[in-house]
Amino acid sequence: MSAESGPPENAYRARSERGEVQIGTWITMIRTPSVLTLLQSAGLDYARLDLEHSAFSIETVADMATLARALDFPLVVRPPEGNREWITRLLDAGVWNLHVPQVESAEQAAAVVAATRYAPLGSRGMYGSGPHTAFRVRPPALHMAAANARVHVTAMLESADAFRRLDEIAAVPGIDALTIGPTDLAQDLGVLGTPAQKDVVREHRVRLTEAARKHGKAVAMAVDTIELVREVIAQGATIVNYSSDVGILRAGYAAAVAELRNPKERP
Repeated sequence: MSAESGPPENAYRARSERGEVQIGTWITMIRTPSVLTLLQSAGLDYARLDLEHSAFSIETVADMATLARALDFPLVVRPPEGNREWITRLLDAGVWNLHVPQVESAEQAAAVVAATRYAPLGSRGMYGSGPHTAFRVRPPALHMAAANARVHVTAMLESADAFRRLDEIAAVPGIDALTIGPTDLAQDLGVLGTPAQKDVVREHRVRLTEAARKHGKAVAMAVDTIELVREVIAQGATIVNYSSDVGILRAGYAAAVAELRNPKERP
C-alpha cells in the first residue's frame, strides 16, 4: 500500500457482498489484541467484540482495531447502544464493522445508517486524520467516498415490536445485514428457559431470513453449537458467529478436567 493510497478493502464486507459464508466468534473477555492473531491462525474469518455486555474500554477496542487492519482480519464491534456517540467513536477509532443492538424501528435503523455514512448518504461527523484514515491526509471527497463504501452495518432485532416492523427495518438502505438477539428476543416473547424457546427462536430466524432475502440483505446469526451452525447456514445465513472466547475456553478446560479426573477405562 503506497503512502497515497487509502486503507485496503473491508474483507468482511467484500465476502458478504459475494455471499460467502464467514465463521467468527465473540470476544467477550480476552483483552489483549494478540487474541486476533490466535483466532486468525485457527482459521476463523472474523472476530466480533462485545461492548454491550463486557468491560472493554474504547482504548482496548482501538488497539484491537489497529491490529485487525494490519492483519487484514476483520473486527466487528457491538456497541452498547446504536447512538451517534458510540458509532462516531468506534468508526473514528478505526472500526469498520458495526453490529448494532436493539434496533426497534425503520426510523431508528435510518438514524444508525446516517451516523455511519458521510454526506450525501448520511451525516457522520467529520474529523481529520486518525485511525479512521490510517493517519493519512486525503482529499475529503476521497476519504468520504472510501469510508462510505467500506463500512458494514448489521441491525439486531431483539423484541416482538422489532419483528412487527421487520419488513420496514429490512427495507432501510444502508443496513447491510440483519440478525436476531436470540436471548433477549426469547425473554421479550416470554419463552426464555421454556421448552418452547428453541422452536420460537427458530421461527423468528426463518422470518428474518425471508425478509432479508426480499430486501437484498445478508443474514447474520450467533449460535453455540456446531449443529446450529449447519442449520442456520442451510437456512441462508452467511455471517455466522460460533460461541465465544469464554464459551470455548470453559468447554475445553471442563472437558479436559473431566477426562483427567475420571479417565475412561482403556482396554
